[in-house]
Amino acid sequence: MNRRPFSGLALGLGLTGLPAWAQVKDLNDAINKAGRQRMLSQRAAKAYMALALQAQPAQAEKILSQSMSLFDRQLVELKAFAPSPAIRDTYVKLEGAWSDHKEKPIGTAASLAGAEVVIAQSETVLALAHQGTGQLEQASGKPVGQLVNLAGRQRMLSQRLAKYSYASAGKIAQAAALTEIGKARTEFLAGMQTLGNAPEATPRIKQELKLGEQQWLIFDAAINSATGAAPSKEALSNVLVTSENLLTVLNDVTGMYAALA
Repeated sequence: MNRRPFSGLALGLGLTGLPAWAQVKDLNDAINKAGRQRMLSQRAAKAYMALALQAQPAQAEKILSQSMSLFDRQLVELKAFAPSPAIRDTYVKLEGAWSDHKEKPIGTAASLAGAEVVIAQSETVLALAHQGTGQLEQASGKPVGQLVNLAGRQRMLSQRLAKYSYASAGKIAQAAALTEIGKARTEFLAGMQTLGNAPEATPRIKQELKLGEQQWLIFDAAINSATGAAPSKEALSNVLVTSENLLTVLNDVTGMYAALA
């Protein structure tokens, strides 16, 4: 199976070489970035959990820092772009929820004792980020806007699965975590099928989705190992690595859909 080298997603998410301010180009770009906020809410929580479990701690620290920085930057862009008062209001609310959430990862050392609060707050941030993405999709009113939203949601689900895999491994609301993993798995597989069957899917998009399917199999195996009775450090590390590799592919797919006219 075709694997990509693990790079912490610095290039995949555009975390290097960008100016501090980058305006949203159009509604497709806005939907892409809004959807990325959903993903970052889960990715930051995943990284916190990885740190708490001491799974690839150096890489997890980097992922957490990058995720929080990118969320901050995109929040400014999306507030400035908001095409209606209702959408701007959503991003004002998101700003408040995010401010509350990021105090925990910044202000205290990662721990399983603090993980339950981080997970709960990441759900609040996710709900508002999802609301904003949906509002922007409605403002677009085009089929491609729905596909950008869906592809972006796949990114989020990859990180949500990793977050709840770590919650299960850390025995934090374990039954609920396993339920969320099952739901996210089902939604992810359905989303991949919809994206691949969409009339708008170009040959390049379909090729990238094939790579995503390969990465999914590797990630899914890592999830199964991490949610066993006594997961090893290697199993927990594999969740971090494989979730990042899958995310890189899904970010490319979302960008390809966003670039369609």
